[in-house]
Amino acid sequence: MTHPDIVIIGGGIAGASLGAELAAHGRVLILEMEDQPGYHATGRSVAFWEETYGGPVVQPLTTASGPMLAAPDPDFHERAFLSPRRTLHIGKAGDEGVRDAFLDAFADNVALQIVDPAALVPGLRPGWALGVMEASCQDIDVAALHNAYLRRFRRQGGVVRLSTRLERARREGDGWRIETRDGPVACGLLVNAAGAWADGVAMACGVDPVGIQPLRRTVVQLNVPDLPSPDLPLIMDLTGRFYFKPEGRDRIWLTPHDEEPSPPCDAAPEEMAVAQAIARFEEVVDWRIGGVAHVWAGLRSFAPDRAPVYGFDPAAPGFFWFAGQGGFGIQTAPAAAALAASFIGGNRLPPVLASLDPRPYSPARFR
Repeated sequence: MTHPDIVIIGGGIAGASLGAELAAHGRVLILEMEDQPGYHATGRSVAFWEETYGGPVVQPLTTASGPMLAAPDPDFHERAFLSPRRTLHIGKAGDEGVRDAFLDAFADNVALQIVDPAALVPGLRPGWALGVMEASCQDIDVAALHNAYLRRFRRQGGVVRLSTRLERARREGDGWRIETRDGPVACGLLVNAAGAWADGVAMACGVDPVGIQPLRRTVVQLNVPDLPSPDLPLIMDLTGRFYFKPEGRDRIWLTPHDEEPSPPCDAAPEEMAVAQAIARFEEVVDWRIGGVAHVWAGLRSFAPDRAPVYGFDPAAPGFFWFAGQGGFGIQTAPAAAALAASFIGGNRLPPVLASLDPRPYSPARFR
């Protein structure tokens, strides 16, 4: 039987980032059910860091992660994970209330500026009169970030076991006995970083679920031969019906911002969502579409209140939740991992998180 100190279920950005924080302080094993880590949500991200994305409850984690993503320790990664993008939030006449509520929600924490969207987006169709610029938004190199965390984890002695699914687990003495098809694993602490499978993992461990629901998000990559500029901002609807951003000289990534409830699975796009995405794109700009280059879907997993779930389960000793990160797990990864590691180690919050109130993220809110 294998006897690590900590077992993390899931090798996506959640498990990899937390594992990299913990591996220097004990023996840590990541169990990943797929044959490669990050196959699901992590590998299907549209890849941006935006302070307002996810709302006020997520914003402190995103903001705190920014400096760590922009200027990582050279021993962690040799260059920034971020590159300039900007976000232009747009709306139509009648959306003033939505715009003003958006501005008020972030007034004290994020720099936002009212702008004329037509002056910034060539080919913007008439009617899109409202604009808010979020200049801090940047693209994230998701693959580089995930690989850097896995590299750091392994360099510190962490072990990743692929194609290994937790079948069930139970409390045994002061720890956990985990059953897998490759044999049992015993550990003192079990971390649930299983993304869309988080509630299922909890139930397999005899722990009550918290209500994490996977929601399917569709992404379409379009060929746009006459794209005005690859440096245009991410364009996001104030009412949440779409967003799109350039990807190179003649491609854009587009989503209808769909949130279709789904069981945990290898998500696939549906034709209706793809058609809806394209129709909404054509409502916004007059750019000629040269064809659909690629479509895919991923699962974004939310707790009932849409806040992440970070902390020890109050009813299950040695069971730690690190899940429910929605579509924000990548942009919040450095701060979220540091926060969770401080809980696990019983340490004070690092200075960058000193003003953060961790209570909104605690699983105790569901108990």
